[in-house]
Amino acid sequence: MDISGEQHLDIKHDIIKKRINAHGDVIESRPDGIGAPKIERPLQRHGGRLEHHETYCGSCFGAEQSDDDCCNSCEDVHEAYRRKGWAMTNMDLIDQCKREGFFQRIKDEDGEGCNIHGSLEVNRVAGNFHFAPGKSLHHTNIFLDDLLAFQKDSYNISHRINGLSFGEYFPGVVNPLDGAQWIHETSNGMYQYFIKVVPTIYTDIRGRTVHSNQYSVTKHFKNLEFIHPNSHPGVFFFYDFSPIKVTFKEEHISFLHFITNICAVIGGIFTVAGIIDSFIYHGQRKMKKKMEIGKFR
Repeated sequence: MDISGEQHLDIKHDIIKKRINAHGDVIESRPDGIGAPKIERPLQRHGGRLEHHETYCGSCFGAEQSDDDCCNSCEDVHEAYRRKGWAMTNMDLIDQCKREGFFQRIKDEDGEGCNIHGSLEVNRVAGNFHFAPGKSLHHTNIFLDDLLAFQKDSYNISHRINGLSFGEYFPGVVNPLDGAQWIHETSNGMYQYFIKVVPTIYTDIRGRTVHSNQYSVTKHFKNLEFIHPNSHPGVFFFYDFSPIKVTFKEEHISFLHFITNICAVIGGIFTVAGIIDSFIYHGQRKMKKKMEIGKFR
């Protein structure tokens, strides 16, 4: 989401999501329906069961926009309800969700985590992207409540950022959030990163130019008990672009500049050597004087 009003929900392109266990190991994909009750004849939109040689058209449970609408999966019912702006309640009564084992899958995923990597394209205006449970945040106060009915109060937002950058890599760039992690120890909440992005142009010794960005960051944790009741757990990244641009350029130094540096180094060595020699010389003279005075006495 950004301040221009543009929103992208449920981004899948250039994004790879993996289920992982508590040890970070990737869990193999399982076919949908494991643990689901077996229903030989699905419920039709008209209320009866699917008959032989009859095309399946599942009910949208009142959320149909026309008489021809069909909801043949639990996800279709979700979409129909989202379009209406309705909250889904009593999901155990929805035939498609029961058949696909929706509740069983949620219970089976208890204690799991996720690994996400990929890239996003954003406008050069202030905005945010976030990782939060749920299909989308368009109807946040409706859908997320339904999905997290089992675990909202104990949802764990512990996370580790293996790498986060804005733009291409260039030599010498430092990304402050690479390797950052936060362990969930308090009650449920929102973890927020506030990022200031600085446009950067890097030109190497061969003249190749890389247009990229650097950034600085501050972070903050919000306990859900003390913020808006419609807020939900997740990791949020709020970014803004700096009006200042930084330019890095690699250059060869001239031979005269090189000679000057060598002379400066040699001159510095002689200066330091002279100081040390003078210190030793005067130290020896003082010691000799003391010995002569003692002998004279």
